[in-house]
Amino acid sequence: MASEEASLRALESLMTEFFHDCTTNERKREIEELLNNFAQQIGAWRFCLYFLSSTRNDYVMMYSLTVFENLINKMWLGVPSQDKMEIRSCLPKLLLAHHKTLPYFIRNKLCKVIVDIGRQDWPMFYHDFFTNILQLIQSPVTTPLGLIMLKTTSEELACPREDLSVARKEELRKLLLDQVQTVLGLLTGILETVWDKHSVTAATPPPSPTSGESGDLLSNLLQSPSSAKLLNQPIPILDAESEYICSLALECLAHLFSWIPLSASITPSLLTTIFHFARFGCDIRARKMASVNGSSQNCVLGQERGRLGVLAMSCINELMSKNCVPMEFEEYLLRMFQQTFYLLQKITKDNNAHTVKSRLEELDESYIEKFTDFLRLFVSVHLRRIESYSQFPVVEFLTLLFKYTFHQPTHEGYFSCLDIWTLFLDYLTSKIKSRLGDKEAVLNRYEDALVLLLTEVLNRIQFRYNQAQLEELDDETLDDDQQTEWQRYLRQSLEVVAKVMELLPTHAFSTLFPVLQDNLEVYLGLQQFIVTSGSGHRLNITAENDCRRLHCSLRDLSSLLQAAGRLAEYFIGDVFASRFNDALTVVERLVKVTLYGSQIKLYNIETAVPSVLKPDLIDVHAQSLAALQAYSHWLAQYCSEAHRQNTQQFVTLISTTMDAVTPLISTKVQDKLLLSACHLLVSLATTVRPVFLISIPAVQKLFNRITDASAQRLVDKAQVLVCRALSNILLLPWPNLPENEQQWPVRSINHASLISALSRDYRNLKPNAVAPQRKMPLDDTKVIIHQTLSVLEDIVENISGESTKSRQICYQSLQESVQVSLALFPAFIHQSDVTDEMLSFFLTLFRGLRVQMGVPFTEQIIQTFLNMFTREQLAESILHEGSTGCRVVEKFLKILQVVVQEPGQVFKPFLPSIISLCMEQVYPIIAERPSPDVKAELFELLFRTLHHNWRYFFKSTVLASVQRGIAEEQMENEPQFSAIMQAFGQSFLQPDIHLFKQNLFYLETLNTKQKLYHKKIFRTTMLFQFVNVLLQVLVHKSHDLLQEEIGIAIYNMASVDFDGFFAAFLPEFLTSCDGVDANQKNVLGRNFKMDRDLPSFTQNVHRLVNDLRYYRLCNDSLPPGTVKL
Repeated sequence: MASEEASLRALESLMTEFFHDCTTNERKREIEELLNNFAQQIGAWRFCLYFLSSTRNDYVMMYSLTVFENLINKMWLGVPSQDKMEIRSCLPKLLLAHHKTLPYFIRNKLCKVIVDIGRQDWPMFYHDFFTNILQLIQSPVTTPLGLIMLKTTSEELACPREDLSVARKEELRKLLLDQVQTVLGLLTGILETVWDKHSVTAATPPPSPTSGESGDLLSNLLQSPSSAKLLNQPIPILDAESEYICSLALECLAHLFSWIPLSASITPSLLTTIFHFARFGCDIRARKMASVNGSSQNCVLGQERGRLGVLAMSCINELMSKNCVPMEFEEYLLRMFQQTFYLLQKITKDNNAHTVKSRLEELDESYIEKFTDFLRLFVSVHLRRIESYSQFPVVEFLTLLFKYTFHQPTHEGYFSCLDIWTLFLDYLTSKIKSRLGDKEAVLNRYEDALVLLLTEVLNRIQFRYNQAQLEELDDETLDDDQQTEWQRYLRQSLEVVAKVMELLPTHAFSTLFPVLQDNLEVYLGLQQFIVTSGSGHRLNITAENDCRRLHCSLRDLSSLLQAAGRLAEYFIGDVFASRFNDALTVVERLVKVTLYGSQIKLYNIETAVPSVLKPDLIDVHAQSLAALQAYSHWLAQYCSEAHRQNTQQFVTLISTTMDAVTPLISTKVQDKLLLSACHLLVSLATTVRPVFLISIPAVQKLFNRITDASAQRLVDKAQVLVCRALSNILLLPWPNLPENEQQWPVRSINHASLISALSRDYRNLKPNAVAPQRKMPLDDTKVIIHQTLSVLEDIVENISGESTKSRQICYQSLQESVQVSLALFPAFIHQSDVTDEMLSFFLTLFRGLRVQMGVPFTEQIIQTFLNMFTREQLAESILHEGSTGCRVVEKFLKILQVVVQEPGQVFKPFLPSIISLCMEQVYPIIAERPSPDVKAELFELLFRTLHHNWRYFFKSTVLASVQRGIAEEQMENEPQFSAIMQAFGQSFLQPDIHLFKQNLFYLETLNTKQKLYHKKIFRTTMLFQFVNVLLQVLVHKSHDLLQEEIGIAIYNMASVDFDGFFAAFLPEFLTSCDGVDANQKNVLGRNFKMDRDLPSFTQNVHRLVNDLRYYRLCNDSLPPGTVKL
């Protein structure tokens, strides 16, 4: 090696060249290789030590530290002990000498390198590692450095990475826990000293206790006046150095709290001190002074002080998030809550709403976030614990939370607070359910708070009260949940309204209904402003101000209609009779509104501001239909009551609704409105099912329109919905009527003619022997197939769970179309988009109507498919036709899944050909493909084949089951069983984690239900192969997310033959492990205890895997030729 000086110059010029803009990537790779080779040399660290002490080049220092890091973490075992001692003494000296002048990122990296040495060598070879850190903290000159070392130690040693053995990890944790009390004492001392030192010099006298500052609320929240007095001291003004030290100390605490258990080491004085610093976050005075004094440095100081508040709140939240609270710590918790609520009161203290909001706006955003996190943790984790304390005033807390929620400066902040209220309402609901006797007492305690909350949340969704904020919300861009910001805002608000409704139904209704009524009056009053013009009807409201007011009122009506719909579930079931009149009032209003909208055709009206008012009018109309649809379960309950009393009122409600719906089912109506009308129609036909629906003139008109070949077809989605509704009117049994009054014969004839009309064009596609088919362009044919099958498939899907009679009639009507589909199938086998739709249709038929189709026809279908899907056809679909081709094969496999699950002997003859299709045709094509397509479906089919046809493989005789253990079950079709198991084994060697999880679950299910692992063939030829594969997967960390599931599966397999596992498998597994020496293998074997319970066994498995990886890492890092003793 060249001299140190020359090497340093060369390295500096290389580094400068590497980071220069003009250096090419090629040259950069050369330099990188050169540097890597240099780092690998034995003794390179000596040069690096020289570089560190002699250079001012940041890149060179960073590179030198990386060499040390690599040496310590990967090659330390092979470093001679003399060198280790030298490194242990030189690096800390270097740090001490230069820590003030080094750039912070170099200093932090150097600290990390020293801590890495501690991680390997403390306490045995580096006994003063931790005492040095404590000394640094205690000496005023080096306190900041000591705190950085402490935080790094907490990060690196408490939760170390993979590269340590389990025993070492446990040892380090124990060593650190022994130091916790000392460390916490030191940190408390630092924070208290800074606070006290600056408090004395604070010039401002303590504020006089005004009514706002120390009213009843405070004395309620804080038991002792002394703590209130303490917290009322003015906040000291810190110099930059003290501020820096405090922020480092709080960062250390936050990290320590993340892993140390709650215990007496966390003293009351430490907690009080942390709270003192939490006040920095809500101290606006300091920030104002900073901005008044104007200098930029003061501004930075103001921000820094805010940061201290954020760090202190992080510490508090770390403690709060621990659910397991020892008895002796509960009192501390109570004290913490009281102190935080003091802060909450300080933040929201003002009678004038505007000032509270502006105060929240002035606070640091991250501080508000941390504070909201605290409140959420309090409500979700600790409320049930704290509520029982008589001295903790929950209602007053809710008052503060209310002020805090409704003065949030940002939408996100408001959403987060609504989440907290939702948690609180859930807590209350479950509390009442578990203590029904106290229901009244609990509700009385919180009633006022809940009514206030409800009113305020309702006001917040109305433009009338909250226009400025609501207009800021985006109503166009969709988020990950496919909703806009405005929809999310409305949905979260309505969830809170609904939860209050569940607790206080009468209050909620009497709050909401009058507001809805007010807005409805405006809407219903629009009729008087409609004038007829040349081109149609026009809304004669033109003044800008009037248009704006109308826009706001319509937006509010739309939101309130959604609210009314959301509450529908609280009028049904047991409370139907007691809340009948309220619900009837709502439904009558809704029916009136929908009819009014349809009659005066507001959706087609001309307005002064078409881009704003037209969408508003359409939206209100659509929302009124959707709200009415939400009451369909109530109408169904009313229907069964009305059936007993035969009330005219119910008949009128339904027929008026139909009068409102039918005019909207037209190609001239906008999609949004059309689809709302279709959905309402489907609900009436499916959920309500009134007997007289078919005889309403409006419905008959609809039947004629849909079956008329010349009528213009609706958009696909609407056409499907209307056909579903009409089919359901004819097929679904009427509630509360005996079988002989269901009028099945007439309904059956009507249904057949409906389906016949819907499938007219499709049935004409069938090739006819007498008259050869007229050639129609392929695209037209595809359109007919798509349109017909989408309607028929939907009709079948919706009938699949219904009575036998309904399904019988449905299949009779469909029979011809099904036969046409089967005849057309071979002609379209190469058109994967058509095959896809046909197979979807057949899959739905198999799921819903296989009994009605009968065995011979079903067999014919399966046989046709098996003949069509040859190996060549499968390969073409999977390999050449992209995702559609794969979808076709997946649907075919899904149909076979239905077949193999069928009980009884009917489809058993197909099993051999299904298994051979899977194993000999599909599996070879997909086995080696990395893509997950088709695999999940194939393995599900194999699993269902085994699960539902176990006796196809294992013939269990009565005698064998009586003499359990003497006679093994007879095994049949062994080659097929072995091939399936081998395919499962192979799937565990592939990277796809979803497939891995699914298949592991399938094996475990077969073991639970059929004792798979206990079967002789599995036990003797496969068991340990599977265990081996699963252990290798853990060692390679390829499917780390499934660690727990894999551990349990290994246990379940090993438990079949523990003796064999410990005596034969484990030694054999260790012998075959490469990268570890004989001694290490012995240690691994010894550490695997012979525990036979699940928790200990899986712990041993994970220990084995961790230590095996650790030994391999150590051995890789040894220099070649090292003699290992």
